[in-house]
Amino acid sequence: MPFVLILIILVIVLIISNSRIVPQAHAQIVERLGAYHATWGTGFHIAIPIIDKISKKISLKEHVLDFPPQPVITKDNVTMQIDTVIYMQIVDPRYYRYGVEQPLKAIENLTATTLRNIIGDLELDQTLTSRDTINTKMRAILDEATDPWGIKINRVELKNIMPPAEIQNAMERQMKAERERREKILQAEGEKKSAILVAEGEKTAAILKAEADKEARIRIAEGEGQAILTVQKATAEGLKMLNEANPQQNIVALKGLEALEKVADGQSTKIIIPSELQSIAGLATAAAEIFKDAKK
Repeated sequence: MPFVLILIILVIVLIISNSRIVPQAHAQIVERLGAYHATWGTGFHIAIPIIDKISKKISLKEHVLDFPPQPVITKDNVTMQIDTVIYMQIVDPRYYRYGVEQPLKAIENLTATTLRNIIGDLELDQTLTSRDTINTKMRAILDEATDPWGIKINRVELKNIMPPAEIQNAMERQMKAERERREKILQAEGEKKSAILVAEGEKTAAILKAEADKEARIRIAEGEGQAILTVQKATAEGLKMLNEANPQQNIVALKGLEALEKVADGQSTKIIIPSELQSIAGLATAAAEIFKDAKK
C-alpha cells in the first residue's frame, strides 16, 4: 500500500507540474522529441513529461515596432532621416517560431531596405507630400514579405521625416514668403471688396436720391395740375350758374367793374378798359354826381 500511495502521489505531482493554462490572446508551441507537435491555444493543457516541451510562448496581440531613424537618399540626391512605426500581429505561431530567425530584427531590416527603395524613386517635395502613398506601398510590400513568417502587417506610419538643416531653413524661408504672399493677396482682395461695396453704396444712394427727386417733381406737378383743374372746374361752374341765372347787361357790367378793381390793385401800370365798361363807368359816375346833388 505505501508503494501504491507513493506512486499515486508521484503521478499527481507529475500531472500538476506538466499542466499548462494558456491565457487569452496567447499561444504556446509544443515540441515532442524535438519536433513540432502542436500549438496550444487559450485553455488548459497537459504535456507528457520528458517527451513534450514548450519551446515558445507567443503573444497574439498587436505589436508596435518603433524603429530608429534610417538614412535615405531621394531621387534628387537629398539625404534625410526617416523613422517608421510598424503595427504587426502574429497570425500563425508555428510559422513565426520556425519561419525566420529573430523575426523582429528581420522586419526592421526589411523595413529599412523597402523604405530606401521607395524614397529613392521620389524627389524631396514628393517625399514630404506623399506620406500616405509611402505608407500604403510599404504596408503592401512588408505584408507580402512577412506572410511566410506568420506575421500580418496592419499599418505602417512614417513617424518623422527629417531633411538636412539647410533644407529645413530653405523650406522655412519658402513657407514665410508664401504666407506673406497670401497675406498680401487677402489684403488686396479685402480692399477691392471694400471699394466695390463703397461704390455700390454710392450708386444705390444716387439712384434713390434721383428716384426721390423724380417722385417729388411728379407729386408737385400732380398737385399743380389738380389745383388748375379745380380752379377751372370752379370757373366753369360759376359761368354755368351765371348763365342759368340770365343776368342783365348792367349786372354783367358791374361784375366787370369789380374784376377791374381787382386788376387795378395789381402791379400793372397800364389797364385797358373795354368800351362797354367805359359807357357803364360813365353812367355810374353820372349817377354818383346826381346822388351828391340830391344830398345837398
